Amino acid sequence: MSDFRQDFIRFALSKQVLRFGAFVTKAGRTSPYFFNAGLFNDGDSVLQLSRFYAKSISSSAVEFDMIFGPAYKGIILAAAASMALAEQGRNVPFAYNRKEAKDHGEGGTLVGAPLKGKVLIIDDVISAGTSVRESVQLIRAAGAEPAGVAIALDRMERGSGELSAVQEVARDFNLPVVAIANLHDLLGFLEGSPELADNLEAVRAYRAQYGVSA
Repeated sequence: MSDFRQDFIRFALSKQVLRFGAFVTKAGRTSPYFFNAGLFNDGDSVLQLSRFYAKSISSSAVEFDMIFGPAYKGIILAAAASMALAEQGRNVPFAYNRKEAKDHGEGGTLVGAPLKGKVLIIDDVISAGTSVRESVQLIRAAGAEPAGVAIALDRMERGSGELSAVQEVARDFNLPVVAIANLHDLLGFLEGSPELADNLEAVRAYRAQYGVSA
């Protein structure tokens, strides 16, 4: 496990974005952990989060020319990640969409840089893939090419079938999905954290019941 992934999990725990316990998911499953990226809600946490995104994106093999953030959570993520990449010496444009079209000013549903070239979509997680599907349609309609998806955490958990939501997106749109951390990283972190050892077996059992292979 690379250091930044371990650091990200530690950071998420410190902000209580990642918590352990018993949480009922949308699918009705009782999960031993919960990840709520909406709790990255102050300047310092978003700054640190953006740097983790930048490290994850830069360490991947995804080639892209700009970033797109789907409304609403993706808006701040696109802006923040582009700033963190600029810190690394790579200045890329970004854009995002509105939920409703604006009929005055510049009009339309798209804001920011024009969508062109290879576009990296950025979001917090992939649950049902709806946000990615809408983003792909917007990007292609503008004549640009979706290049991949960047997310914070991949739960590596089966959806309605045998694949996870992340795997379904990768299959349906032929796009790579880059996660800052995934369930394997979380298990590795727990294995090296004696103070959290009580949660290790519960997460292992959950993976055995609902997990997918990498």
